[in-house]
Amino acid sequence: MKKQLLAATLFLAACGSNPPPTSSTGTSSNPTSTPVAGEQAAAATPSNKGKPEIGAWGFDKAGMDTKVAPGNNFYQYANGGWLKNTPIPADKSNYGMFTVLSDRSDERTKEIILGASAAQGPEGQKIADYYKSFMDEAAIEAAGIKPLEADLARITKIKDTKGLVEAFAWQSRTLSESPIQTTVIQDDKAPEQYIAVVAQGGLGLPDRDMYDAKNKQFEAVRNGYKKYIEAQFTNLGAKDAAKKAAAIYGLEEKIAAVHWTRVQNRDPQKTYNKTAVADLAKLAPGVDWKVWLKGVGLEGQTHVNVIQPSAVTGIAKIIKSTPLATWKDYLTFHTVSEASPYLPKKFEDTRFEFYGKTLSGTPQLKERWKRGVDQITGVLGEAVGKLYVEKYFAPQTKAQADQLVKNLLTAMGQRLDNLAWMSAETKAKAKAKLATYNPKIGYPKKWRDYSSLEVKAGDPLGNATRAGEFEYNRNLNKLGKPVDRDEWGMTPMTVNAYYNPSLNEIVFPAAILQPPFFDPNADDAVNYGGIGAVIGHEISHGFDDQGSQYDAKGALNNWWTKEDADKFKTATNMLVAQYNAYCPFPAEGGKPAQCVKGELTLGENIADLAGLTVAYNAYKISLGGKPAPVIDGLTGDQRFFLGWAQVWRRLYRDQEMANRLVTDPHSPSEFRASVVRNLDSWYDAYAPKATDALFLKPDQRVKIW
Repeated sequence: MKKQLLAATLFLAACGSNPPPTSSTGTSSNPTSTPVAGEQAAAATPSNKGKPEIGAWGFDKAGMDTKVAPGNNFYQYANGGWLKNTPIPADKSNYGMFTVLSDRSDERTKEIILGASAAQGPEGQKIADYYKSFMDEAAIEAAGIKPLEADLARITKIKDTKGLVEAFAWQSRTLSESPIQTTVIQDDKAPEQYIAVVAQGGLGLPDRDMYDAKNKQFEAVRNGYKKYIEAQFTNLGAKDAAKKAAAIYGLEEKIAAVHWTRVQNRDPQKTYNKTAVADLAKLAPGVDWKVWLKGVGLEGQTHVNVIQPSAVTGIAKIIKSTPLATWKDYLTFHTVSEASPYLPKKFEDTRFEFYGKTLSGTPQLKERWKRGVDQITGVLGEAVGKLYVEKYFAPQTKAQADQLVKNLLTAMGQRLDNLAWMSAETKAKAKAKLATYNPKIGYPKKWRDYSSLEVKAGDPLGNATRAGEFEYNRNLNKLGKPVDRDEWGMTPMTVNAYYNPSLNEIVFPAAILQPPFFDPNADDAVNYGGIGAVIGHEISHGFDDQGSQYDAKGALNNWWTKEDADKFKTATNMLVAQYNAYCPFPAEGGKPAQCVKGELTLGENIADLAGLTVAYNAYKISLGGKPAPVIDGLTGDQRFFLGWAQVWRRLYRDQEMANRLVTDPHSPSEFRASVVRNLDSWYDAYAPKATDALFLKPDQRVKIW
């Protein structure tokens, strides 16, 4: 069932592709292929290295477009050939370098799953039973909606508001859609303990702004969603499906109107509202909180953190003012919608018609085995992760990654030491915070215990529901216990990375430590531009506009002088303005332009800028004072920036891009690559002209960390 993520700081919320076959590309049209002073010419393959997976030295030169001046569009210069010649697979909404590793990870995970059995113990049996149950389409077709009948009957029996609130609590407890959500996280102001949170929920569209009729770019999405609601009721045999759909959409429209925006939700101060349980009735009198607290297992708690107080107040009024029949239809629809992957084909096809085709522009549903792998990764990820690490993650890779992290932390420390704009007082506290960083590389020290998760052969929907409740209970059981600093928020098979401010940790799963991010046989410059910048990105999140509000102990606590905070704000405002000017969809035909939201993406943009800057410093440190070799006519600095650009090769379907501009805290890949325009070292490497599109005068280049 659907998992609500209340907070996360991830390197990327998506995936990428296999590079095309590598061949040599001429550099005659490259105006900056001459080595800089002090760098020495070298052969195409770096010395003391084996053959890298990509190209002759870790970069796919065939994927470049050297007809484009790097100063006009560095992303196209580095990646234009690949972008032009690579199709987006029919089952994907976007395609880029991350997907090649995700696809590889899926294939490996599938192999592990198919080999799972009782011979590997209870977890092996659970993996096998869960996957086989999901893959048995004939049995699912034969069962029809019978597996859902008990849930639908529970909704039918709701007679009053008390029963409605009990249903909301059940939905929240199984990680299903509910207008009020709850989970357990670290207490931002007391990070040595956990606290339960109450948050807004209840929408079927990804964002509140998509319900706004003034946003014309989402008119087709709104219409498609209404049709989707109607179609699922038609699948159930309802005679008044259109009427029900209109009422449900109208209800969600009201909920959306009281939701906080994604920019508001980025403010950790505003989203910290520790509230006495006894005061919930004053905040939101339309909810029977005693019933709700019992339903979600929080009856013994004295306080909760209400993430969005005004939204919860507004939702409570909507609960009270909306007819019970509409709420029952709402619960019925969302129950069917979320159960669709485990129901007969017509339900899943109906769901994909909207969430795949209409919402993301994806033409084709993923093969069932891929969806099965997604299921297992989400439910039994660390059980599979043990086997994945044993087979696919070499100790040498972990050792090299550990050393890279140390190098990047050293470089970050040097950056802090040399900051001209920050006072000694604030600088000392920044250094103290950096000293407490906890890097996690590859896989957890201890694996998750799945012994209380019940998996029944032949019960795919039941397995999914129990998995949701298992995850909820796993978090609920943290209350009153010491914070688990060894817990991971991603599986080893995940191609991503993250920073957690409350634990002050940077986490790099095994699957991202592969080409093009990291290859032990690749040129060091490419590795530092790839995985080095990823590591730097995550380190930098502790000092972005959100992470910088947490101290060395992981507590939400201001450690800045006012003067330093003002200087930081001035610099970040410049970055907001820079990214606001990037518009993937220019204004045309009377439609307004669709642009990057600089405030929404600020944290990730800061981390990209700082991460690349720190990685460059670390690369220079790694040279030990010696000049970098020239390879294929390219200097070390040029190859470093190409390594950065290569990891952002990515194609989007138009509708997917439109969605991301509203929902994704990361900027589109082209503009992540274009952050180079703020680094003086990029100007030295590529000598862009003052008339080039990316050129910024020195006083316009944003420098933060």
